[in-house]
Amino acid sequence: MSERDDGRPSPERVVFIDDEEEVRRANCQSLELDGFTVEAFGAAGPALAAIMADPPGLVVTDVRLPDLDGVALFARLRALDPDLPVILITGHGDIRMAVSAMRDGAYDFLAKPYPAESLMASARRALERRRLVLENRALRASLAAAVEEDPAFLGVSPEMVRLRGLVREVAQADVDVLVFGETGSGKEVVASALHRWSRRARRNFVAMNCGALPDSVVESELFGHEAGAFTGALKRRVGRIEHAQGGTLFLDEIESMPLTLQVKFLRVLQERSVEPLGTNEIRTIDMRVVAATKVDLGQASAQGTFRDDLYHRLNVITIPIPPLRDRREDVMLLFQEFLTRAAARFGREAPPITPAVRDHLRRHDWPGNVRELGHFAERHALGFARSESAPPEAATAGTLAEQVDRFERGLIREELFMAGGDVRLAAESLGTPRKTLYDKIARHGLTPTDYR
Repeated sequence: MSERDDGRPSPERVVFIDDEEEVRRANCQSLELDGFTVEAFGAAGPALAAIMADPPGLVVTDVRLPDLDGVALFARLRALDPDLPVILITGHGDIRMAVSAMRDGAYDFLAKPYPAESLMASARRALERRRLVLENRALRASLAAAVEEDPAFLGVSPEMVRLRGLVREVAQADVDVLVFGETGSGKEVVASALHRWSRRARRNFVAMNCGALPDSVVESELFGHEAGAFTGALKRRVGRIEHAQGGTLFLDEIESMPLTLQVKFLRVLQERSVEPLGTNEIRTIDMRVVAATKVDLGQASAQGTFRDDLYHRLNVITIPIPPLRDRREDVMLLFQEFLTRAAARFGREAPPITPAVRDHLRRHDWPGNVRELGHFAERHALGFARSESAPPEAATAGTLAEQVDRFERGLIREELFMAGGDVRLAAESLGTPRKTLYDKIARHGLTPTDYR
């Protein structure tokens, strides 16, 4: 198999190029015994054509080839994909040439004669790097799409990667969804994404905040009414439920819906029909319902403040949104995006991020979540955030060693992001030797190419 099921190049596939048949056969056999999928070529031309048609995970090539030398082939491969790892096989007279190619980005070189174990070890390292590069590319594409849709969906933390994946998966299922998250965590963003990524995307996305309207008008807003249905109803009004026909109805702060109205809404969910005020006509409704809450509806139903049957009817699938304090490594990324947008909106240059602002971003717990961070970015863009520095706070629960480890990992990720993935600049900013920083990057499972 040269490709995954999703059509992306397989990082396990190796292209091996050598014009000596015995050498080619022996090396390919060693690679295959070690679990790799290998395509062998005796010349650069056919290999290059195959690589262009189906990019592999690794290219291993002899420097001396009959039609095009290995260094020239490497230059062409680098033009195609600068992240494709290339291992050069050299004779002793070509070592200087191979070293020069490594300065230009070649992954490694092996001088003849070399033990098979050296090739296997280098190939494994190169393919692992290739796998990470492909994963990072997919992540960057996902992040770019998320930023285009809404910056609140931006993030590289495992929690946000999981959330984006879950929302995309649930969006296709066309079932009612309960979104649970703290104030400002992005519940409407998730609801909107569920609509955009579903088969209902061409129809209406109708949002209503149950806690923002007086009890006396919620029923009319939701169900609609006919002219003369009550005093002041001078003309027919289509309710939010009916307006969501074929699309998505988003009910925020569902916990605030009056108990008397919960009974009627439960019937709508069960029968998928609505009866506007002032009429006996029952109208069939095809819609998806996304309800959002900042409280535990299970606990609310146990306390009698929310109907138990409505809770279980809504709770087909629950999507929990992680609070910002549980994904601190996303804070700087989000702040940069919010700051850029705020500066553009206010028609001014984005101000520099001072040490005091950085300190606040790292230490603050963000109880208002993404919304609070966005407002802070706006204040910083306007020059009103100078004095907002919080006292030290614990990042999350855990032992001292765990908290220190989380803080160090987040700090290194932040510096790599600010340095555009340049480890040298990040090391200078952190005041640590480059070798030490490389060791810490490896220990925390980070990759500088994530931030370029």
